[in-house]
Amino acid sequence: MLIGIVVGIGIFKTPPVVAANVDSALAFIGLWAAGGLLTLVGALCYAELGTSRPHAGGEYHYLKEAYGDGLSFLFAWGRMTVIQTGAIAAVAFAYGDYAAAVVPFGSSGAALHAAAAILVLSALQLAGTTSSGKLQLALTVAGVTAILIVAIAGFMAAPDLGPQGHANVTSDSGAAGLALVFILLTYGGWNEAAYLSGEIRDVRRNMVRVLLIGTGIVTALYLLINVALVLSVGLDGLRQEKLVTEPVEKVLGTGGVLAVALIVCVAALSTLNGTIFTGARSMFALGRSYPLFGRLGDRNAGNGAPSTAIVLQAAIALSLVAFGATTRDGFTAMVEYTAPVFWMFMALIGLSLIVFRWREPQRDLPFPVPLYPLTPIVFCATALYLVHASIAYTGVGALAGLAILASGVPVYLLARRSEISAQAAAGGLSAAGRASGEVVGPPGFEPGTRRL
Repeated sequence: MLIGIVVGIGIFKTPPVVAANVDSALAFIGLWAAGGLLTLVGALCYAELGTSRPHAGGEYHYLKEAYGDGLSFLFAWGRMTVIQTGAIAAVAFAYGDYAAAVVPFGSSGAALHAAAAILVLSALQLAGTTSSGKLQLALTVAGVTAILIVAIAGFMAAPDLGPQGHANVTSDSGAAGLALVFILLTYGGWNEAAYLSGEIRDVRRNMVRVLLIGTGIVTALYLLINVALVLSVGLDGLRQEKLVTEPVEKVLGTGGVLAVALIVCVAALSTLNGTIFTGARSMFALGRSYPLFGRLGDRNAGNGAPSTAIVLQAAIALSLVAFGATTRDGFTAMVEYTAPVFWMFMALIGLSLIVFRWREPQRDLPFPVPLYPLTPIVFCATALYLVHASIAYTGVGALAGLAILASGVPVYLLARRSEISAQAAAGGLSAAGRASGEVVGPPGFEPGTRRL
């Protein structure tokens, strides 16, 4: 199950970016191996949080319990305006790059495909069409199949390249930290490990084994495809690529490239649909929590879809696609936009594990993280390093993401004022209701209805 969560479309976009930020093939492969180890560290931390504090709110709930309403609101704000919407735009660009290889639309083809995918999938969700859980297996099979095709083609193409393909080429930037940002994006999904606990018998004994096997298989797949890429096109050649299909073209020709591109497009659309679905539900929850965002809590009367949230999310994601279209590579721009905010909150969530242990030393832990406190300290230190790297080695996108997150501070103050006013009004209505004998309930309660 962890393999299905982690294996995604990032592996078909990030290797060229990683190659551009390392000095040698050895460093390139070493960082991918380190990414697998750090993925395991993060998953272990989330496993303790998820098993000891099970809650549908996930990270929002951990931040609220550890630090209070302010930081948890900023996380919800950042997720709405930066993290989730940026992820939607990034996945859409990944889809667009491969879709443009099948149906090119000129220099703006990737952005046009990306925008069309967001519009169509958002419209389908407005109509009440959602992704099926059965698609997860199909998505996993499609992703692993494409990885194996590229890897096998890479090993087959390697002898034809000659010695020059194996030479190390010095990178101008050597920004290993930025390379690690893209690598851990590719391993993304490990933070869902907390939710695996419900599927595992004897969590205390078996969780580490499940995570070790799962991350081990994913790491092996990623190392396989990256070794094949280095052998077939060389590190310098990989830096010049936008897609990872050159080895396939060498062995299978244009038809093979189109086949792989179609597989990646299917996987990308499935991932994009799921990201749109979960993102809209996050916005919906924000609307139900704060009166200032009450409209986000509206549902379609016919099918129950969070219509306002879906529309707003699509509008933000499309504006990010428009921004990405002005950059050299839209996918890279979206990662740069989201990374500092994402890893800042990851550091705070990792620290919350230590906070909870300190506050509640007697609390029963179904799954205590191994090697405590070293494991969460390594996780927090890595997250802070990635915050630094994603700011120091990127452009205006990273600063824009941080600025939009900071704009959430005055919005939070307004939201709190609105919430206090709503509570005061509700209190007044309750008093009036008691005086008149009318049945009055809490905010959101409708007389004559049942709360299920």
